[in-house]
Amino acid sequence: MDRIVSNATPLIYLAKSNQLILLQTSVNQVLIPQSVYREVVIEGKRLGVRDAYRIENAVISGWLVVKDVINRFPIKITIHPGEADVISLAKENKIEKVLMDDAKARAAAELAGLQAVGTLWLLLRSLKTRRLDFDGFLTTLEDIIRAGFYLKDDVYLRVVRMAREITDV
Repeated sequence: MDRIVSNATPLIYLAKSNQLILLQTSVNQVLIPQSVYREVVIEGKRLGVRDAYRIENAVISGWLVVKDVINRFPIKITIHPGEADVISLAKENKIEKVLMDDAKARAAAELAGLQAVGTLWLLLRSLKTRRLDFDGFLTTLEDIIRAGFYLKDDVYLRVVRMAREITDV
């Protein structure tokens, strides 16, 4: 995959589970708006959370790129300003895919003509491309849930079933 614009939540939970490498190796370039950088790195460091330093290191290494939003895309659904910036940044840079987990934000992205994918999509993609095996998938899934990632029981069961189908376990 060429490029993707990410929101804060996938970055935070991938960093908490020490799995930012899955994003780095799945996409040629990941962009984030300044507002997401402020939320995950600046505010995270102020709060003393380790994942903020992991994300900052990804920016320093160059595979995670922070960009200013120049033109605000008109969004018809009320969503978090960072999510609106993700959509705007994707539109102005002609990037078709955004990485975000919030259902309303994903709906807004789709209304803007973008393909919205989430953290679970990335984990399943990593399984398909053998960056994770089934055990690694389950471990990462449990790690992000323990870190606070909310997942309904039926979605958990569905994603584990999908993972089993991918790996024939």
